[in-house]
Amino acid sequence: MNNPVLVINCGSSSIKYALVPAAPDQPRLAGLAERLGGVDARLTGVDGSGGEFSCPLHGADHAEAMAAILERLEGQHPVAVGHRIVHGGERFTRATRIDAPVKRAIEATVALAPLHNPANLAGVEATLSLFPDLPQVAVFDTAFHQTLPPRAYRYALPEGLYRNHGIRRYGFHGSSHAHVSARLDALGGRSHGGWLIAHLGNGCSTCAVWQGQSVDTSMGLTPLEGLVMGTRSGDVDPGLHAHLARQLGWSIERIDTLLNKESGLLGLSGLSNDMRRLEQAAAEHHAGAELAIEVFCYRIAKSLAALSCALPRLDGIAFTGGIGENASAVRARVVEQLPHFGLRLAAEANASTVGGREGRIDLDAGGPQLWVIPTDEEGRIAEETRQLLQEHHHDAT
Repeated sequence: MNNPVLVINCGSSSIKYALVPAAPDQPRLAGLAERLGGVDARLTGVDGSGGEFSCPLHGADHAEAMAAILERLEGQHPVAVGHRIVHGGERFTRATRIDAPVKRAIEATVALAPLHNPANLAGVEATLSLFPDLPQVAVFDTAFHQTLPPRAYRYALPEGLYRNHGIRRYGFHGSSHAHVSARLDALGGRSHGGWLIAHLGNGCSTCAVWQGQSVDTSMGLTPLEGLVMGTRSGDVDPGLHAHLARQLGWSIERIDTLLNKESGLLGLSGLSNDMRRLEQAAAEHHAGAELAIEVFCYRIAKSLAALSCALPRLDGIAFTGGIGENASAVRARVVEQLPHFGLRLAAEANASTVGGREGRIDLDAGGPQLWVIPTDEEGRIAEETRQLLQEHHHDAT
């Protein structure tokens, strides 16, 4: 099974793709079709020689964008297509071959992820029209967290809301946390131990992993719960919705927009959701930027401390995601606020481990380890897709 796997991550107006080869040292074709449906729709990416390209897709829909992506695969034929599906509910605990019943099951979870699952299904349909004979595999963001115990995934709500409507904590960023935890077991010298992972990007989540399994995580029923994020508020008082409705007359839709698109780093700073811009502004004493970074880091440290309760032993902490991999000052500030963990940050290693570099950033003093692990969600999706195909091949023989 040496052919590459085509990984598709489909949004409401975008398709992110990667053609992941079987050998990790081979070049990876990748790109992004964005602003689909608009006159400024465009496909950008990297070709087999590492060169960048950009071409217009005027008014293209998902099917037309997929056809344009097909032309950029340079004649390579994928062995399968792996789809990132955000929400799998309680049914899907691992990668699953997509057929009619599986599509119906994904459709049934739309109420739990109305902004994501319909778009993910659009990607499935567009890909099926181009590759009708290829295996299509769903890899779910929520699957890695299906090992959470009831004490971690249940809300303190009446039983019927869980039993009849699936109201519980699911967790997200599963492919990222799974990839990082596997790398930690390989690199950390403490196989199948207890790790805390901070995935920090425009979306942020933390995860506690014990013996390779997620035992708690910061996101919940939706990706809004938990940490401060780029434009998402993270945890707020549950009574905020009622308060805004009573005092300001706001609708549920207006409050939902506030919490998902106008809050987080953007809302706190009044400036931007981009950590690079905020760090520059904070260096120039912009009060909003300083506050946003301070709240962001404190909430990460607070979440990591809370999640440590799920681990029998803490072997270390890993940072990943765009901010986690590149903002060394954020990592340092988070570590500073966890003095009771016995962490010893190596300042020089921390400062130099940026730009996609993988590395250990503690002083190796016998305490918990500190790592920066670049995430590779596309690689993880391709890996799970291959594994599923191999299992089906083995069963067939």
